[in-house]
Parts: sequence; C-alpha cells; structure tokens
Amino acid sequence: MKKFKVFINIEKEEHWLNEQLQKGYRCTNISGLGIYTFEKTDKRYVMRLDYQDYLSKKKFEEYKGIYEDFGWDYIKGYWLSGIRYWQKENDDQNEIFSDRQSKGNYYKRIMGYSFWLGMMFLAYSFMYYRDSTLYHEGLWSMENALFWKAFIFETPFVLLKLFPVFMVVLLAGSYYKAYRKYSILKEE
Repeated sequence: MKKFKVFINIEKEEHWLNEQLQKGYRCTNISGLGIYTFEKTDKRYVMRLDYQDYLSKKKFEEYKGIYEDFGWDYIKGYWLSGIRYWQKENDDQNEIFSDRQSKGNYYKRIMGYSFWLGMMFLAYSFMYYRDSTLYHEGLWSMENALFWKAFIFETPFVLLKLFPVFMVVLLAGSYYKAYRKYSILKEE
C-alpha cells in the first residue's frame, strides 16, 4: 500500500506513522516526495523519528550502530542530514531518547532545522518579491466581468507565489513549538 502525505512537523509525522502501525501496516520505505510504502503485518511495531545535522560517514555509522544495538531497524534517512526513520517491534524500550538531555538536544536540532529552512524561504521571498507584484498590473484597470474572470484565473498563481511566505510562517511555528518543549525540558 502506498500513501502520499507531506509533513512540516516531525512529531506529527511520527504520530501518523505510528497510527498506521496500529492499523497493522508497517512502513517499508519513504520517498523524498512524501510517498510512504506500507506492508500488512501481524506484528506490533513502533516507529520513531530523529533529526540529525550533518554526520560524517564514520559518525553516521556509529550513530546507526548505537540504535541497531538496541533493536532499531533503520528505514530511511539521508546521509548528509535530515530526518532518520527508525522502526522496531514493540517492547518496553520504545523511546530512542533515554534522558532529558538527549531529548533536549533533539529539540535543539529541530529548532536549528526550522530556523535555517525558514531563513532560506525568507531570503527567497525577499529576492522574489523585490521586483514582482502579486497580480498582473493590467488586472486593476479591467472592468466588470473581465476583471472577475482575470482575477479568478490569476488567484491560484498568486497563491503559488505566496508559498514561500506560508512556509516561513509554518516553520516559525515549528521553531516556536520546539523552543517551548526545549525550554520545559531545561526548566525541569
């Protein structure tokens, strides 16, 4: 079974993947385009996601070995950086973060990811919108039915132009949520 889904929030993605596991579908592959491949299973699995910055090959192998020593199967992830997908049969040791400090470091990495990706979209927005208007300049001089037809026709293109701004807002929200959880862990 294949499903298409796009996530901004890593925790929502993990929650959704675990819901699929509860329905009896084990994840076997995740494409970079948001296509998830599942297979039916009778076993109970749990899935955890981790975000890692750049790891050298040696560090990546050490990172992978530590999790595999605890029974986790590596499903997907990109060697240079990104989200790492881990899955194993459900038992009493279902968390990949053993203490508050490692969980805090996880939220710190998520904050960095959200910040830098948001900055890239923000920089792109400034470069793109500097010399551009949202609607075609001639639109505002049109009258009656012609105006409304042109307005309706151009609106989807305007929404596409605004996509980077929407992404900045979503990533700012992701940063804030990770910051709040990091702060709570630090205070306790």
